[in-house]
Amino acid sequence: MKIMQILVLILFSLLGQSNVWGLSLTYAGFECLNPIDANDLTPTETPIQSRLEVIEDLGGGMFRLSLTGGIPRFVNNSQNVCIDNATALGYSGIPALDGLPKPLESIDATAYFNGKDLVIVISSLFTDLSARRDPFSSFSTSQILTITNTLILEFDSQAFAFNLKKLIHNRGFTHTRSGSINSIPFLETLIPSFNEVAQDKPRVLTPASTVEYLIE
Repeated sequence: MKIMQILVLILFSLLGQSNVWGLSLTYAGFECLNPIDANDLTPTETPIQSRLEVIEDLGGGMFRLSLTGGIPRFVNNSQNVCIDNATALGYSGIPALDGLPKPLESIDATAYFNGKDLVIVISSLFTDLSARRDPFSSFSTSQILTITNTLILEFDSQAFAFNLKKLIHNRGFTHTRSGSINSIPFLETLIPSFNEVAQDKPRVLTPASTVEYLIE
């Protein structure tokens, strides 16, 4: 117990230093072949690293992180793991500045650490870039997925690393298209949770194999 207390104190010391931006958590794996199917764990041959770097100390155990590479994708009762790069980072774009939305290379995350448990929340937007307008002025926007991933990790004092214990994954859906009659010019679909079927519940996932984030 004393050894763990010392390691936790060291970790808090690192987090409290002025060079807090040098502290990262990393997990190495292979990129997921399917960009959006959360049940498809088929990996590519492309190695990739999920990296969470501390960029700001907000006080009270709260930190702002920068995520690059993506996050582990897994399902209950399967040993397979790949790294979801596409939906975990998502897209961003302002028409006047960017034209079409573009895939992000990094995204902000928010974390809370109490000395043992680390909770990280990441929100992203994914688009299929399918927006279109036909010659008769009817239109359809892209299909937009709103993604929230909450990672729950536990500090491993022996490995001086964090083990991923739970992942809460939720995917919402929004889409707008032209209405068929003048009284309903727009048809908007907004579904807060659409993981398997419309209006289902967020998925609570437990990795069947060890997912260890090393402290660097």
